[in-house]
Amino acid sequence: MDLNSKIYIAGHRGMVGSAILRNLQNKGFSNFVLKTSSELDLRDQKQVADFFEKEKPNYVFLAAAKVGGIQANNTYRADFLYENLMIQNNVIHSAYTNKVDKLLFLGSSCIYPKLAPQPLKEEYLLSGYLEDTNEPYAIAKIAGIKLCESYRRQYDCNFISVMPTNLYGPNDNYNLNNSHVLPALIRKFHEAKLNNLPFVEMWGTGSPMREFLHADDMADACVYLMKNYNGSQHVNIGTGVDLSIKDLALLIQKIVGYTGEIKHDLTKPDGTPRKLMDVSFLHQQGWKHTIDLEEGIKQVYDDFKKKENVKVW
Repeated sequence: MDLNSKIYIAGHRGMVGSAILRNLQNKGFSNFVLKTSSELDLRDQKQVADFFEKEKPNYVFLAAAKVGGIQANNTYRADFLYENLMIQNNVIHSAYTNKVDKLLFLGSSCIYPKLAPQPLKEEYLLSGYLEDTNEPYAIAKIAGIKLCESYRRQYDCNFISVMPTNLYGPNDNYNLNNSHVLPALIRKFHEAKLNNLPFVEMWGTGSPMREFLHADDMADACVYLMKNYNGSQHVNIGTGVDLSIKDLALLIQKIVGYTGEIKHDLTKPDGTPRKLMDVSFLHQQGWKHTIDLEEGIKQVYDDFKKKENVKVW
């Protein structure tokens, strides 16, 4: 991949895709083909086929997906399975038919079994039952990994897959109905501070352990692997360090400067007990994260406050 390569980033306006675009631009890449979801519906096979036939990108970052937290995953189960399968199938197949040089598919750490040994090694895929609340999304992402593997084995396509851990960063989703835990807590603590509320309510016990990676680190890893990795094995991307949801809440509370109480809604689910990535394979490839969690959350909170002023959720 050189500076003149034609690069298509599917999902370039989301948190993941926009981070990849920023990273590439900072490295001097400028030949991008970018389409919003209103300009190109990736669920539509003909639209995707026509787009690839016309544009002929050299490299594809497949970061487009229907995403959300526990509530959204559990409520819109059919939508999460159907829409993600359609997006992946259309983009990956058109990349093959139009002889794309290389494709990188972004999955998720939820592909691993609910009770898999910790930390999660790449080889634990399909070794046990999935967490029920996000099973449809996980199945779609597993299908994407296997689709890339199968096009590689049958047609010798250079399609690689990466599995990021829980991400946070600029352009995150702060809608409390379908956001992930970190942005949801930022918004809850911020609004509680503004409105002098006596407590903030958080879901579950706070005991599950989670790992968090800044989107800019994730993007740097993706670009690094696109340039340097050509193996069939999917690659975990993370920090290799986790903390409890309660400790995350206390850290965000400190950064926001909220002095009230934290109350637990024990009627709400905890989700998977622990999801820590084994990133030794990634480290062997020569890449490691650089953004500390506290530093990263401070950056994100500053970004959130700018958006909060214009009520962009």
